Amino acid sequence: MGRTEIAKELFAQKCHCSQAVLAALADAVGISQETALRLGSCFGGGMRKGEVCGACTGALIALGLKYGMHTVGDFENQQTADKYAKRFMTEFATQNGSYLCRELLKVNLANEEERQYARELGLFTTVCPKVIDSAVLLAEAYIEEKQ
Repeated sequence: MGRTEIAKELFAQKCHCSQAVLAALADAVGISQETALRLGSCFGGGMRKGEVCGACTGALIALGLKYGMHTVGDFENQQTADKYAKRFMTEFATQNGSYLCRELLKVNLANEEERQYARELGLFTTVCPKVIDSAVLLAEAYIEEKQ
């Protein structure tokens, strides 16, 4: 099973999008799936406020684990991570129209009534799997670039 399928399976099992993406990439960045699920716990639904899409956040955590600062003062790796983050966000927005959850779903998830409306419209089963795919594929490609 590929990483996009793993992520969509986890999402279908009620993991947040952030958890699903990070857990699907866990082996590539040297963490366990359990650690990935914990790290991604608070980022779904744009941090529950419709802000940056949780799928993006999960991918960015993975990119940070791969390329980020390893020790205080490790600015070379931090700059590398920053470049990947900027590139990821730009490409994700190009592919999906935005990187903000509220713009992707066209509802304000900070509002319980709108969250319920999103459920009724099936947005979590139609929109979210597409952005999860996009996030996993982009992050996976960037992770493999320097291997």
